[in-house]
Amino acid sequence: MPLFGAHFSIAGGCHNALLEAQRLGCDSMQMFTRSPGQWSGRELGEEEVRLFRRTLRQSRLRRTMAHDCYLTNLASPEETLYRRSVETFLNELLRVERLGLNYLVMHPGAHLDSGEEAGLSRVSAALDEIQGRASQCKVRILLETTAGQGSTLGHRFEHLARILALVKEPNRLGVCFDTCHVFAAGYALAPEAEYRATLRSFDRTIGLSRLRAFHINDSRKPQGSRVDRHAHIGRGEMGLEPFRLLVNDRRFRNRPMILETPKEDDMDAVNLAILRGLMTSEEVS
Repeated sequence: MPLFGAHFSIAGGCHNALLEAQRLGCDSMQMFTRSPGQWSGRELGEEEVRLFRRTLRQSRLRRTMAHDCYLTNLASPEETLYRRSVETFLNELLRVERLGLNYLVMHPGAHLDSGEEAGLSRVSAALDEIQGRASQCKVRILLETTAGQGSTLGHRFEHLARILALVKEPNRLGVCFDTCHVFAAGYALAPEAEYRATLRSFDRTIGLSRLRAFHINDSRKPQGSRVDRHAHIGRGEMGLEPFRLLVNDRRFRNRPMILETPKEDDMDAVNLAILRGLMTSEEVS
């Protein structure tokens, strides 16, 4: 069975994200360790870290992850932004390590009209520097698939494969597969024949062994739009079929599947119930 979860707020303390995940019966969770729209955040206090780790130990959560801040751009050709992004991401990686989370999800960045290959090379060089300076970190960085707005990298599987080919330690990285982003980028996730074809393409290009987590979102925009707009499960352009196929794919039994759907009322509970309700005794392989 997949490890269903959602992205939770840390309002009132990081540990509250864990408590909310437990309230909804989740097996996994994702959070920001600070405001995603700011370059820096307050330092995590020792007592806050101890409380978080204690709450995590007491929980039933099997996979935990954080998402990097939205401002970092490791593909930027502008040196000041590039250096600031490297330092910010390194700081975030160290924060996640202190909290004891499994994964840190990041967007590859935007090349800003400097060219895809140049942008991918900068991302790889940045990751090499970051991992070299945090050589003892156990947290695995996950490259997220993107919708491809503007000059954003990651909307083709080949982009992520190229980063993995260029970095010195590819085994310290993995991939987070965002359903909305992949669909908006142009890949089909239904009917079943198209779902299988997309996953075969991913496997040939990157390798399913590198697929460590999913972001589970419907899309408000049509396939191939390259516009990143998340929708509640079954209420967007994708419908329910891609999610039925995904949650019943036995290859992903133990992968975290994290909702990043709009935070409205108690819709996390509704979306999780829909995903659980799609589980059947007949698995896709």
